[in-house]
Amino acid sequence: MAGEIILTIAYGLQIQEHDDPYVAISQEAVESLNAAVVPGAFFVDFLPVLKHVPEWVPGAGFKRKARAWRALALATVNTPFEGAVRAIDSGDFTPSFVSYSWENLDASGDLEEEKEVIKGTAAAMYSAGLDTMVSIGASCILGFLSNPEALRKARQEIDRVVGTERLPNFGDRDSLPYIIAVTKEALRWKDVGPLAIPHFIDVEDEYKGYRIPAGSIVLPNAWAILHNEAAYPDPFTFNPDRFMKDGKLNEDIKDPASAAFGFGRRICPGRYMGFSAVWITIASLVAAFDIGKAVDADGNVIEPSYEYTTTGLIQWVEFLYPLSMSLIEVRPVSSAPLPFECSIKPRSPQAEILIRETLDAEYF
Repeated sequence: MAGEIILTIAYGLQIQEHDDPYVAISQEAVESLNAAVVPGAFFVDFLPVLKHVPEWVPGAGFKRKARAWRALALATVNTPFEGAVRAIDSGDFTPSFVSYSWENLDASGDLEEEKEVIKGTAAAMYSAGLDTMVSIGASCILGFLSNPEALRKARQEIDRVVGTERLPNFGDRDSLPYIIAVTKEALRWKDVGPLAIPHFIDVEDEYKGYRIPAGSIVLPNAWAILHNEAAYPDPFTFNPDRFMKDGKLNEDIKDPASAAFGFGRRICPGRYMGFSAVWITIASLVAAFDIGKAVDADGNVIEPSYEYTTTGLIQWVEFLYPLSMSLIEVRPVSSAPLPFECSIKPRSPQAEILIRETLDAEYF
């Protein structure tokens, strides 16, 4: 579902239920990016002169990896874009970012440059959104398993506002404040980027007496910000009610989006679309499914693990002191739940009909 939302918004393309080639390419590219952006993951980061050695020299394996990863990156950029353009040219397409931008090309400008911008922007939307949306959705399910009362309140709000004859849509958003609170808590509770993308300091700065020289690399600790007990009491508990007051969103509580989507000039440009995509995913999940803990063959409840992948940046810091390059294991920059067991099934026969109608619909 998450992949289809992003792919449809960006390109107007529909994905296959299993083994979709667009999703496969993007996932491979994201995995390569996760490995590539970890500072110090390759010895060339410490000895830049190594970039000049031939590919066959021992220790220059990073060059072979870079060549393969470049091919993946180009495929991620080109393949879905070419599919969208073919659909536009045929006249049989779903409105999307690409189709809208394509129809509004400025003929007085550099058309080829504009097309490259459209292509790159769409690829950024898709590659950045797929991995993170899946992780946030899985974290929300874990949150509901840890706090069934939150799921009950979310479902109660959906049933009161939307009913059971249809799924929620964006027109319902302002009338579903608790679902917004759940979305905010899903972003905050298990931040998909605990350590944000490294930032480069242009000019010397000082923070609380600490000198930060120009040229330094700074790793924003989003996890610490989003688990600051002064801002979010009992921060390790999944509790959407922290964002509510008297049945409305409490505007006095710091919005976790201020840290969850990055910082400064490198803040996520798709943060508003990303939040909306997560919101509609959670709203649809609550409206259509019963979510609970799994049970084994003997009827015993299986407790989920609540374990997450270790991010590459954390691994880097762990091994930096003392530095042992042979021990460094490249891990993703983003964090996601490890596989866990749970029970997800349609809430009712009517809900199952809605689910099947959505799956069978021409457009998501």
